[in-house]
Amino acid sequence: MAAFLAIGLVAGIASGIFGIGGGVLIVPALAFFCGFTQEQSIGTSLAVLLPPVGLAAVLEYYRNGNVNLRAAVLVALGVFVGAWLGALLAHKMGDAWLKLAFGLFIILLGVWMVAASLKGLHLIKDI
Repeated sequence: MAAFLAIGLVAGIASGIFGIGGGVLIVPALAFFCGFTQEQSIGTSLAVLLPPVGLAAVLEYYRNGNVNLRAAVLVALGVFVGAWLGALLAHKMGDAWLKLAFGLFIILLGVWMVAASLKGLHLIKDI
């Protein structure tokens, strides 16, 4: 129980700061620290996000004029359909392929973000 609470706390803090949590933190934490399969980790993470996702953080961002409600509704609609399609695909992939795909996604995302940051800091030229 303490591990689950700790995972939630870390994911909540990261969600409030970076807008991340489910796929980047909760899924790997459940797999590595709690022994969940990749599919169990994903399903549990989605169940966590089902209730009011970051309601307190969203209200704070909204109060400061940093929420575009039209965009949020449209993205939510895309997430609704995309999550269903992704779940269908995930069940066909199997655990090992799912872990590989997730790991490659995180690596590519990290490389892209580091490169964009270095460009923004003028440490590298256009890529």
